[in-house]
Amino acid sequence: MQLHTTTWGTGDRVALLVHGIMSDHRTWRRVGPALAERGYRVVAVDLRGHGASGRADGPSGYGPRDYADDLVETLPAGAELAIGHSLGGLTLASAVERLAPRRAVYVDPAWHLPAGRNGFRAELFTHAKSLTREHVREFNPHWAEEDLDIELETVRLWDERSAHGLSPFAGKELAPGHPVVPSLLMLADPSMLVTPERAKALQERGFHVRTVAGAGHTIQRDDFDGFMNALDGWI
Repeated sequence: MQLHTTTWGTGDRVALLVHGIMSDHRTWRRVGPALAERGYRVVAVDLRGHGASGRADGPSGYGPRDYADDLVETLPAGAELAIGHSLGGLTLASAVERLAPRRAVYVDPAWHLPAGRNGFRAELFTHAKSLTREHVREFNPHWAEEDLDIELETVRLWDERSAHGLSPFAGKELAPGHPVVPSLLMLADPSMLVTPERAKALQERGFHVRTVAGAGHTIQRDDFDGFMNALDGWI
């Protein structure tokens, strides 16, 4: 599927941005321009089922391979930098060998969806359709007002069947066996998806690991300065 894209900046140095579930390219509204100021042509996608991109025929069309194939079909290979957040981190890892960026950054990636009663449940995501602005503010007290509005809009546009498409992968190990390209793992504090034990194991596999102190899962919205500082040496 050819995905909808948004671009900031111009030039030959390309940076790719891949958002998480229920979001779209607007989660990068500050990151995109900041990278463009550093000389990148920044291309951000809307994943299938999100934003202005197309929808799959049903939940079975929302697996990691489907998302990854879309990235490869849509984005240029050989970019200078690729960044994926949450589901975007899972998608980027599944596509990174084919996209072959020079460097990759995985932001609190969804490489392990816990199974069981307290684990990943699609229903918890689909309930987001009924959240009010105050609910979003309560869950994300550090977000700017604009991000609250964007979240409500992106959730409204989001195809909730995509959450059910991930259910078969709950409890499975989705983390890469090794970094295909030099890779930074940027974590929230604490991370809901990457435990300290998993972070240590990934570091032993060759991933560079940095934690943004006090930041929630959507680090780029929770602490933009902390997010950009964590990219030092990678951009």
